[in-house]
Amino acid sequence: MQTTTQDQIFTHFAQYISLSSSLKDELSKRISIVSFNKGDLVHSADKICKASYFIQKGLLRTYYLKEEKEISEYFCAEGEWVNSPRSFMQQTLDIYSIDAIEPTLAFKLQLHDLGFLFDHFPEMERYARLSMGGVLGHLVERITSLRFTSAKEKYQHFCAVYAGTYPRIPLGMVAAYLGISQETLSRIRAEK
Repeated sequence: MQTTTQDQIFTHFAQYISLSSSLKDELSKRISIVSFNKGDLVHSADKICKASYFIQKGLLRTYYLKEEKEISEYFCAEGEWVNSPRSFMQQTLDIYSIDAIEPTLAFKLQLHDLGFLFDHFPEMERYARLSMGGVLGHLVERITSLRFTSAKEKYQHFCAVYAGTYPRIPLGMVAAYLGISQETLSRIRAEK
């Protein structure tokens, strides 16, 4: 990795843990930079997820197919990690695919490298625990929103959660995320 790019990922980790020089060295060796064009498939549901991506610039979507229709599950932008969680952690096939909504530059960390970091740097386990707390909170909010709110409230919640990102997401993907038709979404947006 280049020094200027390393700083971005180091700053992210430093929000949660102290980074020793030996941990920085290992991260530098184990994290690579990858880029995706708009529309590229980052991960396919028919493969086991072997890597996690930390987005430096761009926007990725995690989705699944239901009756040949793409259902958006979540969106990740700058400063966020993305993978197919169950596939990545359990090394099994899952329903989720990931694609690039816009050109994306990301740091890539392979599962075996993450395992090495966990085994040799206990602070990395602390990082995982602390950073996953935010993800878990987001998922609980999403479930609550889907189960107990109106379509308009779902959209308002989406706009709040993805405040800096939602203008970059195509409306059809937003509607699929909310579980409503694009026509209903257009009507809700017109009410504002």
